[in-house]
Amino acid sequence: MTVAGSIGIVVIIGLIVALSVPLGVYLFRTFAKQQKASEGWAAPFEKVLYRLVGVNPSVQMDWKAYLRALMLVNFTMMIFVYVIFRLQGVLPLNPDHIPGMSWDLAFNTAASFITNTNWQNYAGENAMSYLGQMLAITYLQFTSAATGFVAAIAFLRALISNRGESLGNFWMDFIKIHTRLLLPLSIVLAVVFVGLGIPDTLMGAQVAHTLSGGTQIISRGPVASLEAIKQLGTNGGGFFNANSAHPFEDPSAFTGVLEMIAMGVISASLLTLFGLMIKNRRQAVVLYVFLTAILLIGAFVIYANETGGNPLLAHALGIKGPNMEGKEMRFGEALSSAFTAITTAFTTGAVNTMHDSLTPLGGLVPLLFMMFNVIFGGKGVGLLNILMFLIISVFLSGLMVGRTPEIFGKKIEAREIKLAMIAMLVHPFIILFPTALALSLKAGTSSILNPGLHGLTEVLYAYSSTAANNGSAFAGLSGNTVFYNVSLGLVMLLGRYVSLIAMFAIAGSLAKKPVIPE
Repeated sequence: MTVAGSIGIVVIIGLIVALSVPLGVYLFRTFAKQQKASEGWAAPFEKVLYRLVGVNPSVQMDWKAYLRALMLVNFTMMIFVYVIFRLQGVLPLNPDHIPGMSWDLAFNTAASFITNTNWQNYAGENAMSYLGQMLAITYLQFTSAATGFVAAIAFLRALISNRGESLGNFWMDFIKIHTRLLLPLSIVLAVVFVGLGIPDTLMGAQVAHTLSGGTQIISRGPVASLEAIKQLGTNGGGFFNANSAHPFEDPSAFTGVLEMIAMGVISASLLTLFGLMIKNRRQAVVLYVFLTAILLIGAFVIYANETGGNPLLAHALGIKGPNMEGKEMRFGEALSSAFTAITTAFTTGAVNTMHDSLTPLGGLVPLLFMMFNVIFGGKGVGLLNILMFLIISVFLSGLMVGRTPEIFGKKIEAREIKLAMIAMLVHPFIILFPTALALSLKAGTSSILNPGLHGLTEVLYAYSSTAANNGSAFAGLSGNTVFYNVSLGLVMLLGRYVSLIAMFAIAGSLAKKPVIPE
């Protein structure tokens, strides 16, 4: 560990927190104060979209109507992109003549991107056409992020509702998060990325002739436009198989810093939004301090272990030095460690270093972050997970001191705690049960490339990553098989929607309750 590297990690995480505060204030003004379709700078454009979709943004929805609309949109989009993946070989914008995906890989990929997981059992440069990258992958990277965000907004409205039922209007929220946040920021960031060397073109792969007389195929495409929303939407799915370790996705240390800030700033801003909506900023400050401290500790644990190197090599061979396997020289240990901690804390899943090559304790941190699934977390769903644990904690604390449990003036009763327990327990279940199943079947063990305990960890990491809707991998596992495509796809869907449905049911119950004054 170096002083410069340590300061760099603190500065990056500090910038995420600092920039998230004004962004949270902006989101509060957009979604808490401007609740009519006619308000705000983007209202004229949004009115056109409402007419095209054929919805009335002024209609208020209870939790069931809001959830129905959300689920309808999500599964319609999933079917749409599944068809694109299957037929991309005969569709336009395919200059490299990439064939369509198999049914199981198409299912896995559709489930992955609709759930904001972005787990990839394919290499983007040779398995996805430009049409698929733009109309399916980039499209879902916007909409999946928006889905999580509007779910969090709806839940926050339930917390401040006084004997009401309305959680807002899904269509208005869903369109507003695109027009007033995701699209503007993505356009600006994509232009910046192009200026910093990330390509964005519809031309096919370039054949380069080397000095030795050989040839090399250099893949390219609409990378910068995907890279922007990939990070801003905590998606993580890369254009290339190497993800942000590829120089066309992350060419320098500076772009790496921008990508880390983009990963965290919107999710962190929801804590500010949370504090403003419940009119209790101290609660937001407590969460900021607690989560930032855990993130910093995790980043420094990774950094310390990666700079310390592999103790087995030092003992057996006398080789001392940092663990640089799987890392890019342009990033070094500090940026690689920060990126690893941030991408798993915010459930992005993008990687600029190979997690499979981390030291044992260095690899433990991202695994734990995904298992906890509450260290800031992804767009919206991270805040929902935090609130889920708050509900359970408040309930248990109330029982211990002999008073009626309350959260922000709302009584916590049997219905809420049962639903919160469902939302909490589904996460470990869909990690441990599929892991045990995979390790007991030939179809699961045949994909493990590294025998022994590390191979077991690769399987555990895969199901932890997909259950947490993260998407990063210990890449020593060959996941493109029918068994893993189907099982991981199902885990992603269960990890996303079971807890989401439970939290919406809690929101509906809390919205009807009166706010008890302190």
